[in-house]
Amino acid sequence: MLKWVTQSPSVRYVLPFASFLAVSVAVPLLGASPTTGEIIRLVAVGGVLLVVARPLVDLTITSWGGSVIVGVAVFGVWIAPDVLIPGYRDSVLFRNAIVGSGHIPLPESVKSDFLFLLLRGMRAMILVPIIEELFWRAWLPRWIIRRDFTAVPLGTFTTTAFIITVVLFASEHGAHWDVGIAAGVAYNWWMLKRRSLGDCILAHAVTNGCLAAYIVANGQWQYW
Repeated sequence: MLKWVTQSPSVRYVLPFASFLAVSVAVPLLGASPTTGEIIRLVAVGGVLLVVARPLVDLTITSWGGSVIVGVAVFGVWIAPDVLIPGYRDSVLFRNAIVGSGHIPLPESVKSDFLFLLLRGMRAMILVPIIEELFWRAWLPRWIIRRDFTAVPLGTFTTTAFIITVVLFASEHGAHWDVGIAAGVAYNWWMLKRRSLGDCILAHAVTNGCLAAYIVANGQWQYW
């Protein structure tokens, strides 16, 4: 079974992301504490990533400065509507049965829990950028173009593949779908320009790192 999984090209790209979604659904059902939930996510999804997809994770960076700039720019776009327009997310566009209501409140006890914040930050800055960039930038656009996606060079997009990837990436972010669209466009563009998984992972990690720091420093827990 493991041999089949590791030899299937699509599974190697998709399974880490799919396992992350599955674990995110399972953790609340298990009644785990927030800190225990973070440990489960890191261990379970990290284990899948290491076993199934580790050879695919090329962390070579071709443009450190550019990747950092893209990451910081996406962070700025992510928080800008809420900072500039009070009550922006109270609109029905961001609070409805389809996209949800924006966030699940964190218990007050974990907002000053160093271990929880450390684990949550590790998830946001290390695990998520790797599994999401493998899925959204390295696999999906190429698979849309051709089912034998390994024959399609990394960083190749058609208009259809670009749009579908952006829309689905935005939908993953629920009530933040609007800024999710902007982020999807930026990360897709960076992959198109650099044709480097490592650069996209770095940009995504910088965005999430800036967001984590902003959340903790300013108490903006709705982003988590």
